[in-house]
Amino acid sequence: MPQDIRIEDIASYEGQEVTIKGWLSLKTGKGKLQFLRVRDGTGVVQAVLLRKDVSPEAFESARRLSLESSLIVTGIVRADERAPGTPGGYELSVTDLQVVHEAQEYPIAPKEHSVEFLMDNRHLWLRSSRQWAILRVRATVVRAIRHWLDGHGFLNVDTPILTPAACEGTSTLFETDYFGEPAYLTQSGQLYNEATIGAFGKVYCFGPTFRAEKSKTRRHLMEFWMVEPEMAFADLEECMRVQEEFVSYIVQTALRERAPELDILERDTAPLQRVQPPFPRISYDQAVEMLNRGGVAITWGEDFGSPHETYIAEQFDRPVFVHHYPSQCKAFYMEPEPGRPEVCRSVDLLAPEGYGEIIGGGERMSRLELLEEAIQRHNLPRQAYEWYLDLRRFGSVPHSGFGLGVERTVAWICGISHIRETIPFPRTLQRIYP
Repeated sequence: MPQDIRIEDIASYEGQEVTIKGWLSLKTGKGKLQFLRVRDGTGVVQAVLLRKDVSPEAFESARRLSLESSLIVTGIVRADERAPGTPGGYELSVTDLQVVHEAQEYPIAPKEHSVEFLMDNRHLWLRSSRQWAILRVRATVVRAIRHWLDGHGFLNVDTPILTPAACEGTSTLFETDYFGEPAYLTQSGQLYNEATIGAFGKVYCFGPTFRAEKSKTRRHLMEFWMVEPEMAFADLEECMRVQEEFVSYIVQTALRERAPELDILERDTAPLQRVQPPFPRISYDQAVEMLNRGGVAITWGEDFGSPHETYIAEQFDRPVFVHHYPSQCKAFYMEPEPGRPEVCRSVDLLAPEGYGEIIGGGERMSRLELLEEAIQRHNLPRQAYEWYLDLRRFGSVPHSGFGLGVERTVAWICGISHIRETIPFPRTLQRIYP
């Protein structure tokens, strides 16, 4: 019996008869010859049918087969460096073909379609080679994230999606009813991470987060995935050291394991090859001077927008840290710099090539009185944060952490212009379907 194989493993079966189960993505041919491009989720291979090598029924089925029909093909694996596919260099000389389901006329034809049409048909667009490649890179990024953290002493501790209070600000929360009480979809698991480091030292949470920010930019989603490591006994410098090692590992893993996918995306990988520690570090003060010298005007105290981040990152050949932002730009819990309370021990990591912030983080307040003052200053409901204050009453330590956005990281690694392609079913300001 021919062995069932995955297309990504086809190189190991040269000269053998194998079976592949998948879908028809492209068809050409005439007369006594048919070329079927078959994909199975792991790759694409060209299946070649000669009339004399298969039954009349199988050949006729191939001749009338519609795109995206599901099928089972059996044949001999042949090496041919000209053969298209992913991985390329091999094709299948078909000995048998079975049609599992003959598809109706496929709505996504091999021509230009509007973005709105493709997003309306996202459930089908995912089958295209470009979307396939992006989401395979995403899967590798997610696996690399977990692998590095699990291997460096971090414990995965899940945090709530339904929360009683905001992490960063009430203006961007999705509110829901929790049995008569208001509750919110989480913006971040960080506050809960600060609780769990008291039990485990180094932790991370990894899951969906929600921001009701009415933004239409190419960098924003309403629902996105974020990994948030948190570390006890870690200052700002340690936080940056961990980030640069972490990000470098993610990028280099994607380069090593997803070269065919990045090739499909026509990604210039030279800039990614340079993503190695150490990353350059500049203060917010230095960044403001740099921007104003470069003609990108900004007043001290303002947060950076996309043009500012892009200009700063263009001055370096790898990701760059910008640290010590004005306290007014950052969340209430950031540790102020001693002797200069107008700035805090915060840091953003800006990706090159115009991709902007992929990480935000820094050192957290460890003193009870400072945190109490910050909660009052930001007009936050003290009762909702009483448990958070407890963390400063019972064994408080200097601690720091950060959050990395998966979709922004994937967009950067893949070299794509809009974040909506980096998640299977994006939720944007005007889209919750499909």
